[in-house]
Amino acid sequence: MEHFRKLERMYASAPINEHFQPVLTVASGRAEVRIPLRDDFHHSAGAVHGSLYFKALDDATFFAANSLVESVFVLTARFELDLLAPVAKGSLVATAWVSGEDDRRIYAEGELHDGEGKILARGKGHFARSQIPLGPEVHYI
Repeated sequence: MEHFRKLERMYASAPINEHFQPVLTVASGRAEVRIPLRDDFHHSAGAVHGSLYFKALDDATFFAANSLVESVFVLTARFELDLLAPVAKGSLVATAWVSGEDDRRIYAEGELHDGEGKILARGKGHFARSQIPLGPEVHYI
């Protein structure tokens, strides 16, 4: 679907993603983010910093939610993260799905695994529809 491809292009154009080099795949109510790991993502004890766990899961759940909204950008209103295991090498793979919706919010959940399939974290987000239209101004092209 063209909406999903436009969301993927929007994500790829975000300046922060130049550093992390993630790859996003979007489907209806679902999304996956893959981030190849590098040593400069490590904290001083030699594992990936938890902020990267947050980024991967927030991004995946965000785009799972925005896959259902074709008119405006959604915003993260709340996010919970459970860190379960460290990782140092390979890749992060965040998979997310929409778990519910009401008049105010879209709810999405996700899991973070390493490249071998070991679970590293779980996350849940609440997403609100913004007033920001999806269009060229936000690289939705």
